[in-house]
Amino acid sequence: MKLIKYITVIATSAVLLCGCNDLEQPPINRYTDANFWTPERAEYLVNMAYSQMYNTGRMLRDESLSDNICDTRGSNMLDIRQGSALPTLSRFNDEWSSLYSGIKTCHVFLDNVEGQDIEAGVKEGLKAQVRFIRAYLFFRLSNFYGDIPFFTKDITLDEANTISRTPRAEVIQFIHQEMDEIIPILPTKQQATPGRITKGAAAMLNARAYLYDSDWPNVERICRAFIDGTYGAYDLFPSYMGLFQVENEYNEEIILERGYLEKAITWAEDMQDMIVFSIGSRTPDNVPVQSLVDNYLMLSGYTIDEAGSDYDPDDPYKNRDPRMDATVVYDGYEWNKHAADWYYGSFYNVDRVVFQNGYYVRKNPDAKVTDTYIEDTNNFSRTAYGIRKWHAPQAQLDWNSGLNIIMMRYADILLMYAEAMLEQNKMSEAVWNETIRPIRQRAGFTAPKALNYPTYGDMRQIIRNERRSELAIEGLRYYDIIRWKAGSQYLNTTVRGAGFTTWTTSYRFDESRDYLWAVPESQYTLNPNLGQNPNWPTN
Repeated sequence: MKLIKYITVIATSAVLLCGCNDLEQPPINRYTDANFWTPERAEYLVNMAYSQMYNTGRMLRDESLSDNICDTRGSNMLDIRQGSALPTLSRFNDEWSSLYSGIKTCHVFLDNVEGQDIEAGVKEGLKAQVRFIRAYLFFRLSNFYGDIPFFTKDITLDEANTISRTPRAEVIQFIHQEMDEIIPILPTKQQATPGRITKGAAAMLNARAYLYDSDWPNVERICRAFIDGTYGAYDLFPSYMGLFQVENEYNEEIILERGYLEKAITWAEDMQDMIVFSIGSRTPDNVPVQSLVDNYLMLSGYTIDEAGSDYDPDDPYKNRDPRMDATVVYDGYEWNKHAADWYYGSFYNVDRVVFQNGYYVRKNPDAKVTDTYIEDTNNFSRTAYGIRKWHAPQAQLDWNSGLNIIMMRYADILLMYAEAMLEQNKMSEAVWNETIRPIRQRAGFTAPKALNYPTYGDMRQIIRNERRSELAIEGLRYYDIIRWKAGSQYLNTTVRGAGFTTWTTSYRFDESRDYLWAVPESQYTLNPNLGQNPNWPTN
């Protein structure tokens, strides 16, 4: 992907695109239809669409809607989780507006590129990528709002202020049709430039849309094709922790990543909200909660509350699923032991750094010097947990990270396939050995109970828990809960931190309302034809 430093230029250019007659002389001081559409500039506009598709902020906000992490500082996401949000909430409007802004970029490109002097093969490839991005944005909108304003050409302001909402089923059918049409056009991952949309990405978006509608035969069909190599060669990357390190970007497991680049295209603010630095940054507002930690198995394959488990409540993090160490920072977590990459802030070159009582502690290598707490009552984790996943040592003292954010990966294909087979009463030892077993082997399990096909227990819950452990802090858990219609089970609860903490907060989920967000008041005030979703107020 070309550097997105050109996005600001293209945003201005897109607004200036306009028609002209044959008698006009093309201006030399601004872009017009006559001079804008070179292959290079067309690709700049595609890059703008890529940047509007996804980012770290969306990933973390999605995750904070789930039962994996909690916003302990207070924000719109906490309002949603506590059931106090109203249609006036800025998050509802910001999400709506930003997604439609991205859709507009796609339409500006698609409405103008067709007649331009760009090599046919290049043009069709760029159009296919933009059609994917547009479908991805419509999919996200439909997941939040259900029925949405839907259009496939750029519309006028008057049209935007009078348009009605299209049933979600029609939008999803459009997405399936688009993916079916562009898959033959797109290259495989092995043929594509790293970071670009491929056959695999289009096929996985198609599978996710079927998954969210519980269309199990189609989920099975697409995931089986992935496993058989129809969309290109994919496999599990050997190291789970290595998946989330800069040196392993675009590896064989990755289907689609949101691309960043060290010192050029970076993300910073979200990193500060993910983990406790205890060096005067700010209180994190995205910290893991106890239920996520409890979800991780013991290395023996037992759950922590299962008869025969070797779980020790006095040493709760011992002998646990290695994916927990790669995802969650917990009390007694020694950073250097788990990953020799710590050099943030004032911890640079310190021999050992340990997370203790919600703070980081510098363990000085000189035994004569007292270990140092770096404490600030406004800067610690109220749950006594932090996020390990997504932290890259290449981020310098300003916290700017160039680590890519994974949007789609092959392990999710295996998990979707296992779920689809179960829901069709097709689950078997062979399916298990093709899906869950290799995922757990890659995680580091060796015990027979962890790896062998279960002969007892709730298989549906086993697969759901496996999804949670494998995909935690990747922005997918909320959508799983919504599609399972399990809001009351997971999102109507008291959230807690580690056992030695006293912090709790209550979350509320209204079964009659909260599977959809409110249409923003700012939108239906401008356009009453939008109406409102069930049981949300209109004034």
